[in-house]
Amino acid sequence: MVSIVVLCHNKAAYTRACLESVLQTRPAEFELVVGENGSSDETPQLLDEISSRAAGLGIGMRVIRNDAGTGCSTARNAAVAVARGEEVVFLDNDTIIPDPDWLVKLRAALNSDPKAAIVGPKLCYPFEPHLIQCAGVGISRTGRVQFRGRGRPQGAPRFARVEEVQTLISACFMFRRSLYGEIGGLDEAFNPIQYEDFDFCYRARSRGWKALYTPSPVIYHWESITSDGSPALANRYVIIKHGLLFKERWRHMFEKENGPSDAETRWEVIEMPSLHGRRRR
Repeated sequence: MVSIVVLCHNKAAYTRACLESVLQTRPAEFELVVGENGSSDETPQLLDEISSRAAGLGIGMRVIRNDAGTGCSTARNAAVAVARGEEVVFLDNDTIIPDPDWLVKLRAALNSDPKAAIVGPKLCYPFEPHLIQCAGVGISRTGRVQFRGRGRPQGAPRFARVEEVQTLISACFMFRRSLYGEIGGLDEAFNPIQYEDFDFCYRARSRGWKALYTPSPVIYHWESITSDGSPALANRYVIIKHGLLFKERWRHMFEKENGPSDAETRWEVIEMPSLHGRRRR
């Protein structure tokens, strides 16, 4: 069985789209563990509705009620603590699953290499032409971040094979439950958000494990909806602060890796609509 961990704070329309797509997963050999972080909109009622629907499909679903200010690492660690699956998936509530066989494909990629501990799918934008958003992450020798394939066509040959990467983003990735017992959970020093997933991957890799990117399945991701507007979250400040902490911890590794050049890490801005069609960047 696989445990799927989803966090949500408000953004009920996105959470609904995410969870309804998850309920289409086949086979239904998974459980949902949802961390509800003090939402003030209709999210609590929505989760009651989804729980009833999940039960009717034979899918277990548990909701953990957290305070509004609970950080991502703390909330996810609490969810993993009650998870029963041998594999765990972190899934942001601004994702949509277009492929009902996504869990089977992620598990197959994870099991394709005995040294793989974490695997991430091809993340694409949820609107035509579904360009690549992130095909794994590269870190330059100075610590700059590259979302591999960002803005490229979904079928670009360069990103059409399973390969080891430096790190992954936790908008969606699967890992072995036993990894938490070996390296510990997400580091709460990275609360409320940002870089906790990179740190997790590097801690696994420092123990000899691999992080893999797989081109199949494709998962749609709105990007930045989950954290946008969260209480007391000064996103730019947090990115800088946690980026410095990540560099301090892992410079001894990425300085020696064959990561992208600094020029290749230039961030490409993608303008996209909201779930309701309004343009956002």
